[in-house]
Order: sequence, then structure tokens, then C-alpha cells
Amino acid sequence: MNRDPGERRATVYAVAAVLCWATVATAFKLSLRVLSPLQLLLGASFTAALSLLVILAATGRLRELVSLSHRDLAISAGLGMLNPFVYYLILFRAYDLLPAQQAQPLNMTWGVILALLSVPFLGQRLTLRSLGALLLALAGVMVISTEGRLGAMEFTSPMGVGLALASAFLWALYWIANTRDCCDPVMRLFLNFGFGFVFTLSWWLLQGAPLPENPMGWTGAVYVGLFEMGITFFLWLRAMRLTRSAARIGILVYIAPFLSLVLIHFVLGEHVLPASFIGLVMIVAGILWQRGGSEKSKV
Repeated sequence: MNRDPGERRATVYAVAAVLCWATVATAFKLSLRVLSPLQLLLGASFTAALSLLVILAATGRLRELVSLSHRDLAISAGLGMLNPFVYYLILFRAYDLLPAQQAQPLNMTWGVILALLSVPFLGQRLTLRSLGALLLALAGVMVISTEGRLGAMEFTSPMGVGLALASAFLWALYWIANTRDCCDPVMRLFLNFGFGFVFTLSWWLLQGAPLPENPMGWTGAVYVGLFEMGITFFLWLRAMRLTRSAARIGILVYIAPFLSLVLIHFVLGEHVLPASFIGLVMIVAGILWQRGGSEKSKV
């Protein structure tokens, strides 16, 4: 048993973040029953930005906002356009078109896509291990997308599958863009979500979209903003900052999609297909296989 207080706190923060993330696929689907993807993002991005602003105020760091350079603001505007604006609009639309048990694991493929994008963007080598991990994850994608009917090659929703995979690509691209960022991560998150909300609000005004009339819609948007975006990212960052083993803490995040399937079944009432579980196992195995190679290369 680990008696290091710092490691214990890191584990507590990480487990809390994982439990929050395990609920969000269900929260997405429930919210999208009464909200459009744009309405959900409008409320969620505002909530996320506000929660991160409160965290900055509580830690006495609001004054740092006035010392930000024009370059910092420009970077955050670009990142905010990518995430949350474009990324979540695409992800929410994917959830709108697909069962949660399919959309969530397909989005998980970002871990393998990240390894591929690291070759052209970060100058890393493409190894046989990475290719094998990609093929395993892609096989998992095919199993999920066809509900196990590989011979028929009939997709539940080709557009939904395409959007879920596009969201995974954008999320991987977002993390590539953050690799050389020297700005404090909590400050950067606040700025990203702040700019993301401005972009979302501008698009909402241009579309002339209505505000949600159902109070449950606002509840869902606030929940997603807090527990998919704002507070949960803060908990995860705290965990990674406190731990001496980022690999040990990082592995916990892959528990979330399996816990999520339980909630999807019991809360949403979706019958979780064997193909969804098997495909998720294949995708996560591919990610972990690739990560294992990355960790060894650093030794």
C-alpha cells in the first residue's frame, strides 16, 4: 500500500476524475434528448469557463490574467476554436446519431491517432508496434460500427461513425498543439473555454437558434460543463502534478469507458451488445500496447 501522502492524494484526484468521466456519455445522451448539440455546447462551455474562473479566483491567480501577452491570447483563441468549439460540436452530433455504447469507444481511438500524428508533427518514429496498435484499434472500430456483423459491413450510422472518428482526430490534434505550451494548464483551459464560449455564442446568434425551454436541458448542460470539462480537468491536472508516476495514474483513465457501459445500460436503457464491449477492449488494448512502447522508448 502506498503511504506517500502525495501519491495518495494524486490517486484520489485521479479516481474522482475517472468517476466523473464515466458518467458523461450518459449525460450527453440524456441532454441531447432535449437540446441540440449547439445548445448543449453553449451551456456547457459557459459553465466550464465559469468553473475554471472560480478555481483561479480561489487559488489567488486572477491577477495573472492581466499579465497575459497578446501571443498567449492568440494561442488560446486558436485552441478554443479547436476545443471546445469544433471538437464538441462534432462529438455531440456523433452522440446524437449513434448509441452511446458506440460513440464513446469510437472517440477513444484518439490515443492511437495521437501516436500517428506525433510522426509528422513531433518528429517521432513510426514503429511496427504503433502500426500494430493502430490495426488492432481499427479492428475494434469495425466491430463496434457494424455491431459485430463484419461480413455484412452494414454501419449503424456512417455519418455518426465518421463524426466520432473525426472528433478523435481533433482531440489528438488538440493535444499535439499543447505539447510545447508553456502556459499554466489551468489558466490555458480557462482561456480556451472562454474563447470557445465566445465562438459558440457567436455561432448560436448567427444561426438564430432558440434557447432551451426544458429546464432539464440547462441541468444537463451545466453537468456536462462541470464534469466533462471544467472541474474534472482540474482534478486530473492536480493528480498528474502530484504523482511521481504519470504512467501509473494515466492508466486509470481507461477504466472510465468500461464503467460508462454499465451506466449506459442501467440509466439509458441501452442493451450493451457484445460487439460494443469486445470492440472497446480491442481499442483500449491497442492504446495500451502503443503506450507500452512509448514508455519503453523513454527509458
